Formats: sequence, structure tokens, C-alpha cells
Amino acid sequence: MKKSLKKFLAGVLCFGVVGISAAGTVDAAKIPDSAGAEVTGKITAEKLTLTKNWDKVFAKSDKVNHRKVTFVNRYGITLAADLYEPKNYSGKLPALAVAGAFGAVKEQISGLYAQQMAERGFLAIAFDPSFTGESGGTPRFMASPDINTEDFCAAVDYLSTLDNVNPNRIGIIGICGWGGLGLNAAAIDTRIKATVVTTMYDMSRVIANGYFDYEKDAETLKRERQQNRINLNAQRTADYKAGTYKRAGGVVDDPSDMPQFVKDYYAYYKTERGYHKRSLNSNGGWNVTSAISFTNMPQLTYIDEIQNPVLIVHGENAHSRYFSEDAFEKMTGVKRSGLDTVAGNKELLIIPGATHVDLYDNLNAIPFDKIESFFKANLR
Repeated sequence: MKKSLKKFLAGVLCFGVVGISAAGTVDAAKIPDSAGAEVTGKITAEKLTLTKNWDKVFAKSDKVNHRKVTFVNRYGITLAADLYEPKNYSGKLPALAVAGAFGAVKEQISGLYAQQMAERGFLAIAFDPSFTGESGGTPRFMASPDINTEDFCAAVDYLSTLDNVNPNRIGIIGICGWGGLGLNAAAIDTRIKATVVTTMYDMSRVIANGYFDYEKDAETLKRERQQNRINLNAQRTADYKAGTYKRAGGVVDDPSDMPQFVKDYYAYYKTERGYHKRSLNSNGGWNVTSAISFTNMPQLTYIDEIQNPVLIVHGENAHSRYFSEDAFEKMTGVKRSGLDTVAGNKELLIIPGATHVDLYDNLNAIPFDKIESFFKANLR
């Protein structure tokens, strides 16, 4: 193939045929928008309204500094975050971006993790994902395997530009559904030097297959997915007719007839322990049609190509433990053996007796000492 044709095809594959400069890159200033005006390609932040009060579900530490910050992701959505840093530090700090659980806000689980890690010498941000909490983006209460993975990468963009952060010492922590999204981010973003995921869900898998898919045969899974597609697309039609998006509802108000793990969710999200007015799980939940993209786009496809260290933490008695065990096996080719399984620079740590929700806020169950030592060893 002629060199000129190869160059043209590379440009088409990467950028499309409009606005490709002689160097093979897009000249954004020459691409007209729908009104005929010229697009500058400038990163512009949305104006967000951020609360000035401490409204977390956990107590404020006197060992850290705290402030609100914002940053913009690659889709132009401005994200709101709480930044925690140790008091009386010197030099450039290792930094962490923290998110989760799926349907929670930064005033809940991720903020607790971030504050704990700041007490241990890290600069840490806990952010609200796109379309949720204090972050921007419309319509509200939507989720996306692509955009939410990008949220992690945008957090790394932001941390990389801070004067008091060493850009070569950045890691992430993903909790629950943001555990799977964190692994997805680590698979694409080589700037993430170390990753910790706790009590993880693979949201693509659970939405497509339902809970405990290993108990179902292939034909049952196909039938369930097809019915799920029918229901979701019918909801799209209904939403468009109504001019609004139906929400799925958060954690149930009466879990008495539900499995134990649903009762555990209720005990966190619907009681004083963890309730927050901006939390989707505490209130109206996601838009129903958020599930469509997760059903069609497996998010852990390339995690076996993650070269940087990963620590996966899960509770021994968690209903969701199989997500972590299978992700670890996919990354390493090694099945879990005992409570602590190591394969190269990947580790699966099972916490004895712990449930899924124990790793949200139970300081006696969350292995912060282990998480600290893991990051200190790998963000050097």
C-alpha cells in the first residue's frame, strides 16, 4: 500500500475526513458547527452551584485540609469534587482519584475513602460522576460505561496539572460499580500507575445477565437479555412521548421480603448512617434507560492488558464476590486460592466475614493499612 494512502486511512480511522491538516491531525478551528460558526475546541467549564457546608455522612477530620474543586471531562461535562490533602505536608504528593459506589455521591463512600487516604499522606479527590450529584451534564441521572470511565481519566487530567502533585504518582480507587469502571479506566489510561477496587460490581455483566449469572444456562441468559432489550426500548418510546425520563427508583423503602444484601443496602442508603439528599440510591435512582449502553458494551474486555499494579478487595460474605474473583482470573489467568491470592503485580484480597456494604464505611473491615501500603509501594 502506498505511503500516502496509508496516511489518509490513518486520518480517516482516527479523525474522520473533515478538517484533517497536512500533519494528519484535526484542525478544530476549521470545522463548522451546525450554525456555520467556527468551533475553537476550547475546554470550557460549566457553571456549577456547590454547597459551602460540610454535608458529608462522615465526620470531618482535623488531620486534613478540604476544599471543593471542579474539572472538565473529554465530553465537556464539568465534574465536582472534594479535595482532601494532609496538613503540613511538603513537596509533591502522590494523588488518588476516588469514585463509587454506583448511585452514591461524593458525600458518602468515596469521600470517606478519600479523607482516610489524605490522613495517610495522599492528596485525594472524591468526585461526583457525570450527570449526578453536584457535577454537571444533562439529562440528569444517566450512566454510561464510556462517559463514566472517562470521568476517571478526566480526574487524572486534573490531578496531573496540580502544582503539589507528582504526575507520575497517580492512582485510582473504584468502589462497587465504580470498581469495574476503575478497572476499565486502568485498561485505557497508562497514567494510572496503580489501581485499587473494593467490593466491585461489573455493571455491564449484572445489567445484561442479572445477579448470579453463573447459575443460569446460556439459553436462559439470552432470553433474559432479549426481554430486557424489549423492555428498555419500550421505555425509550414512552420517555420520548412523555418528554421526560422515568427513573428506576433507588434502594427499596421496605426490604423486609428482600434478600439480605438488599437489606444491607437499605441499612446504608435509607438510614441516618448513609442517607444523602443528592444520592440516587437514597432517593429516586437512575433513569431506567441508563441500562441500555451497559447491556451492549462489556466494560472489562481489556483488563487482561493492564500492566500496572492492581489490588482487588472484596468481602468473604459479599453477594457480589464473584465479580472480583472473575475479574482477577481474567486479568491473571489465576483462580482465587485462599483469602489472599497474588499473581505478578495483581492481588485479590478477601476480607474474612465482610459483606458487600461492610466495605462502604466499616472502618474495622476496610483494609486501609493494606491500601496505603499498596499505593506507597507502587506510586514511587
